[in-house]
Amino acid sequence: MTDWLQQKTALMLPGGGARGAYQVGVMQAILDIMPEAFHFPIINGTSAGAINAVVMATHAKNQRHGVARLHHFWTTIHCPDVYRTDGRQIFKTMAKVLGSVLFGRFGMKPPDSLLDNTPLAQLLKRELRLHQIQPAIDEGVLEGLSITASSYDTAVAKCFFQASAAAIPWHRTRRVGLREDITVDHIMASTALPFLFPAQLIGNEYYGDGGLRMTAPLSPAIHLGADRILVIGTRDESPIEVPQEPGPYPSMGELGGYMLDTIFMDTLMADLSRLHRINRTLQLIPEDRRHETGLKPLQTLIIKPSVDVRHLTAAHANSIPGPVKTLLKMIGGWGKDWRMPSYLLFEPSYTQALIELGHQDAMHQASEIQAFLTNNDV
Repeated sequence: MTDWLQQKTALMLPGGGARGAYQVGVMQAILDIMPEAFHFPIINGTSAGAINAVVMATHAKNQRHGVARLHHFWTTIHCPDVYRTDGRQIFKTMAKVLGSVLFGRFGMKPPDSLLDNTPLAQLLKRELRLHQIQPAIDEGVLEGLSITASSYDTAVAKCFFQASAAAIPWHRTRRVGLREDITVDHIMASTALPFLFPAQLIGNEYYGDGGLRMTAPLSPAIHLGADRILVIGTRDESPIEVPQEPGPYPSMGELGGYMLDTIFMDTLMADLSRLHRINRTLQLIPEDRRHETGLKPLQTLIIKPSVDVRHLTAAHANSIPGPVKTLLKMIGGWGKDWRMPSYLLFEPSYTQALIELGHQDAMHQASEIQAFLTNNDV
């Protein structure tokens, strides 16, 4: 039986804004469950998951230390560490929005984004140890790290990867893999939530959140040689109650939150379903002929919140800075479904609650996780 030392297990961390704190609790539990020397050799991240992925990759030789650093990061972070929250900046943004509506025909342009995330770039440049990635690859501890962003200019999802020589760049319809040393610019591009944060310029192209164009979120891990993929989602999949009568028309903020929900998880769940269908089809083909398909069975496990994260958001929403609350109210993104605030609430009370939920959820699946990671499926 192949054990985890011989496997290429990929850790996949999709986006979720402030919800990314949930992934830290899950990773803590996984490392508590597994032997001391366990580590993920392939790591893939998008949006907030890209930040978590990079930290885990920079500490590939000691991922327990990487999780400890992430725990400190997420439990001490505040909204001003990620985006400007001062009243002057928010008022300026609202004035530009209103001015573009009233005087757009005279050339007055809307703001590039609702929020300015310059503080996040400064924080990442100060805290990340990107120089540790390549030595981990050279020593064979890390097989590869990938960060996905979406080009607004070419309408292509680009997976920037730093990996061993075995990884080969790829080109598929509307998605490509490019070998590049990962920088803060790549992370900022992947975390550029549409409308909320400004696009990031890399080369001659502007990039936004990696989930916008990535139709096959599992593909980067597969291209980097994964045998199996563990996914840590940021949304529960329990059905939402059907309303018994029409409610208020969806606001701009509600539509924005709905779109973010779709970007981060819907395509991932569809890709997982597609992978399961392929696995079932391969089982129907005689083993001596499976190689003719060019496909191989790929096992996956997803860990996701056991409760609706929006309930946690409602309980902690008032800790968001006042000017940001005013902006969200202006666009109809405050209250009701709490989707948009759930992505912007970078405050310790909320992130700590998410970390605790992630740890609890993973520990409840401890036997399943251990069996999956040791290739002893249950």
